[in-house]
Amino acid sequence: MLAQLDSLYIKTRPLKALVRLISYALFEGRPLTTRGRWINPLVFALFALQKRLPQLKKVERPIFVLGMGRSGTTVLGKALSMHRDVGLLNEPKALWYSVHQGEDVIGNYTMAEARFRLPESEATSDVKKKARKFYGAYLAVTGTSRVVDKYMDVVFRIPFIKAIFPDALFVVLVRNGWDVCHSVDGWSKRYGSVGEEGSQEGVGDSVDWWGRGNRKWNYIVDELVAGDEAFDGLVEEIRCFDSQKDMAAVEWIVTMRESLRVIREYSESTHLVKYEAMTENPRETLKAICDFCGLSRDEKFLNYGDTIISKTPPKESFDLHPSIRPLFEETMASLGYI
Repeated sequence: MLAQLDSLYIKTRPLKALVRLISYALFEGRPLTTRGRWINPLVFALFALQKRLPQLKKVERPIFVLGMGRSGTTVLGKALSMHRDVGLLNEPKALWYSVHQGEDVIGNYTMAEARFRLPESEATSDVKKKARKFYGAYLAVTGTSRVVDKYMDVVFRIPFIKAIFPDALFVVLVRNGWDVCHSVDGWSKRYGSVGEEGSQEGVGDSVDWWGRGNRKWNYIVDELVAGDEAFDGLVEEIRCFDSQKDMAAVEWIVTMRESLRVIREYSESTHLVKYEAMTENPRETLKAICDFCGLSRDEKFLNYGDTIISKTPPKESFDLHPSIRPLFEETMASLGYI
């Protein structure tokens, strides 16, 4: 589905479809597991041009949708994109790679060294200028006043983002861990590939949820797992995991633990949303997000969100690797799922 557009989206607010196409074609870039990567050189050329231009529009209170992938962030972002004041950047990896080339943990555009965590010190004056110019250009081109950036890795980069946009707001979406792990497993089966023609590493290089040649997984283990004392004594065992669901459980644990820390430390800038509550009552969830973000309660947007956000049946638990099951269950309890 091109730029997440369908007949209902176009019918609800036709001009919003144009905003989504602009976002998709000119600002987001195409990652490894998608078609249309031929457009990336054009996207990077436009970012290079924007660096030389003055900032076209002031950026105020950008909104970031955080959490782990497969937690409902896509449908929430799509709903928010229908708000009359909002422009949605759906995982704009090309934009952020152009801002800071050390952030590409997946290997979408480079196999050079990268990191999940970007501290405040990485937000140099040059980085700040680029991010503000790119966001400002996006607002100007789309005729919107607020940016919603749905990019899950940002949960590990809050100090970096706050240094660039001190008034940034964060909507943190969480979901039952069993459901997330099942969804990641299904995603890799549908979209993963081995031996992409023309890949940076050549034929035989795997490309799936875990990046090019397990690049993302290796960074999760080396940086996030090894850096968390809750995993003491488990790092080498986890490194050898090959079950998609066990690997997903590890990512879910580190992401949820980080999300809970962000909520504690940045309480005034964060708003927690549970996937299950959102799908049970989309309208009330969206109203609460509007109130938190300072957005109007746009009725057409609320009606649209109420239509596209629907309940999904919960998945069964599975035989999770015994070394991480206690920490998985502890994290589930911390989120109120047990």
